[in-house]
Amino acid sequence: MLLKVLHQLIRHFLVEHALIDTNSTERKEPSVIHKWICSQICQLHPKNLMLVNLPTRRNVTDNKRKADEGIVESPSKKQAKEQKSKWKCLKGFLAERQGEREEMQDAHVIINDLTELFINRPSFVERLAYYAVFDGHSGARAAKHAAKCLHENIKKMFPSTKKETWEKDVKRCFIEAFKTTDEDFLKAASAQKPAWKDGSTAVCVMAVNDTLYIANVGDSRAMICRYNPDEKKHHFIPLSKEHNPIQYEERMRIQKSGGYVRDGRLMGILEVSRSLGDGRFKHCGVVCLPDVKKCQLTDHDRYILLSCDGLWTNFEPSTALEFVQKIINDGETPSDEKFEVACNKLASEAVRRGSSDNVTVIL
Repeated sequence: MLLKVLHQLIRHFLVEHALIDTNSTERKEPSVIHKWICSQICQLHPKNLMLVNLPTRRNVTDNKRKADEGIVESPSKKQAKEQKSKWKCLKGFLAERQGEREEMQDAHVIINDLTELFINRPSFVERLAYYAVFDGHSGARAAKHAAKCLHENIKKMFPSTKKETWEKDVKRCFIEAFKTTDEDFLKAASAQKPAWKDGSTAVCVMAVNDTLYIANVGDSRAMICRYNPDEKKHHFIPLSKEHNPIQYEERMRIQKSGGYVRDGRLMGILEVSRSLGDGRFKHCGVVCLPDVKKCQLTDHDRYILLSCDGLWTNFEPSTALEFVQKIINDGETPSDEKFEVACNKLASEAVRRGSSDNVTVIL
């Protein structure tokens, strides 16, 4: 107690003699007098040094160096919560219809907040969300396997630090995740008697802060609705690239591998040229290499649409956009309900218009 009172008297003395300035934010080097007084107190009881220690220029220099080098101290739970709150949480809505098929072979994944599931999440990543649609064929097993494993493989391979090669590392992460997911399924499929013939397309979107990373194989699609203030209109911007055998580059790869294209199908059977699974067609040019794209979000972006090809049998992107916009612009319905209603009505309308395929839609 005596030492605390002594500290207050010393501080008052230094302020009175202008040796320190309590109103200034500038850190000054302790004076000779102050150093001598500190040493005398420390001799009385060394543990009391914390009572009289003043920040030195070296402390300030170290802090400035850390800031310049981008070194971020681990934030407290409260600080982390405040940082996270600046990113609006995304919310996905799902609709799926079996249509005229005997079974539902589509699969999907909606993870609105993936941050807590990343063990080695980079410190600068404050928002992570993941959405995916898988359109199975010749069975549902490949689609279900991809829905279970693809994002887990992405998590394992996601770059843990931000470097100059960050964009390349993210792209490599998606490519390797698709490859691992495909290899694991093919291994399980070939172990069966008879071997599974299942395959699946895939389209996935991962939101990292204000950036989207999109990866796909096959003909499932991802689009983003963006408002054009000059035209005062909304437009669908494609985020994915379709892969089918009639495309020149795809056909050339198929033919070099010993396969052929007939009636727009690989070997006269398969409608896509890239997929997960489909072990019986791997030697004919079918690959699991995804197209990976990046999209920077803007203030004019409204929502993302992911769907299997069953939606597009009787829907053009422009008509689908018009259909959705009419529903979400209804001023009487709450915002979340609008998207849920739009999602369900869009899937139902696709079936009503004659789609015989499974239909899966995520908004």
